[in-house]
Amino acid sequence: MKTVVANGCFDCLHAGHVSLLRFAREQGDKLIVLVNTDESIRRLKGPSRPLMPLRDRITVLESIRYVDQVIAFDEDTPDAMLAMLRPDVLVKGADNIGKQVPGAEHCGRVAFAPLVDGVSTTKILECTKR
Repeated sequence: MKTVVANGCFDCLHAGHVSLLRFAREQGDKLIVLVNTDESIRRLKGPSRPLMPLRDRITVLESIRYVDQVIAFDEDTPDAMLAMLRPDVLVKGADNIGKQVPGAEHCGRVAFAPLVDGVSTTKILECTKR
C-alpha cells in the first residue's frame, strides 16, 4: 500500500485545496492529511488566524472523499510527523517548487500538485476586505 501525505493549515478550504487533495490521492492508495493546530497557525500567520477552529477544519477535511485520515500537529512544520509516518509520497502545491520542503528527507518522494489559477486563501481574504 502506497501512503501519501499532504499538509497545511486548510484554514479557508477552497477549490485549490480540493484540487491538491485529489492530486494527492491519485499518487497512492491512502491519503493522510496533516493539519496545523490553531496555535501553530497563529505562530505562522498571525493573531487573526485561523478563520476556522481546528475541529471544524478537521470535520471539513474528513468529509472529502479523497482523504482517508486527518492528523493535527502543533509544530510549525510537519517534519516530526513525517519522520514518524515515513510516507511514500509527500504532496505540496506547485508554489513550493524550488523551495526547501520541510520533512522531505523522510519521504520516498515529493510530488507537486498543479495550482488552480487565481485561487488562494490570501486572495479570498483580500476580497472580504473590500
